Amino acid sequence: MPTAKDVVRFLKDKGFVEKRQRGSHLILHNPQTDYTTVVPIHAGDLPKGLFLRILKDAGFVLEDYFGR
Repeated sequence: MPTAKDVVRFLKDKGFVEKRQRGSHLILHNPQTDYTTVVPIHAGDLPKGLFLRILKDAGFVLEDYFGR
């Protein structure tokens, strides 16, 4: 599974911008699609379920991430 840094990079490449951060939780928003998602910034890989939830909240599926 990818790290939080990898996921943030992917989302920013897809048009998401940092909206705000509270503690270790980075809130990203895409003004074009109006999707918002939260990425916890911690060391190591994201758990699979959390990674899939972040993608779903952002309007993507697993193939979008690995098929880039």
